[in-house]
Amino acid sequence: MFDTFPALRRTSIAAIAISAAGFLLPGCTTTPPSKPSAPAKTDTRQSLDSAASATLSKLYQAAPSSKELVAGARGVLIFPDVLSGSFIVGAEHGKGVLRVGDSAVGYYQTTSGSIGFQAGAQSKAMVLLFMTDEALNKFRNSSGWTVGADATVAIVNVGANGRIDSNTAKKPVVGFVMNNGGLMAGVSLEGTKISKYEP
Repeated sequence: MFDTFPALRRTSIAAIAISAAGFLLPGCTTTPPSKPSAPAKTDTRQSLDSAASATLSKLYQAAPSSKELVAGARGVLIFPDVLSGSFIVGAEHGKGVLRVGDSAVGYYQTTSGSIGFQAGAQSKAMVLLFMTDEALNKFRNSSGWTVGADATVAIVNVGANGRIDSNTAKKPVVGFVMNNGGLMAGVSLEGTKISKYEP
């Protein structure tokens, strides 16, 4: 009978210790912590659409005559932010939206790589214009599309007066590349891979 109380005390102390451990060490429970809810897909799509509109506005400011060219395109693929970072082996990655008329009809991602000393990180925007139905349909029906292998992208030349080189504008696929300093000249998108993306 005298042994009952020490046993009860030991049991109570053990119970208190386990409860305290539960408060002090919540990470040790077998139930995994609840994950933060993922952002809704519409949020990502809305942010891409908004960024794409802003990119087109910057393009129109840099080259006013580009607005007419964009209006005449069968489809416009806009990558607002293509980030490149490299030291010896470089890589670029970005996400964008394809518009036909004023409607977003698909979302895409782009990747490319290069070898050479290119220390640092840079960001640029790319706008590709599909000037013919054939060029647009070939792009939309592809499972993966590579500049140079599947189609040539003619980078638009803009003169000092802001006018676009008419010869370049007649190509099936033309493109603009911009950074913080404005339109980039003499760049190549050769080897750039573009594939479908579901935000």
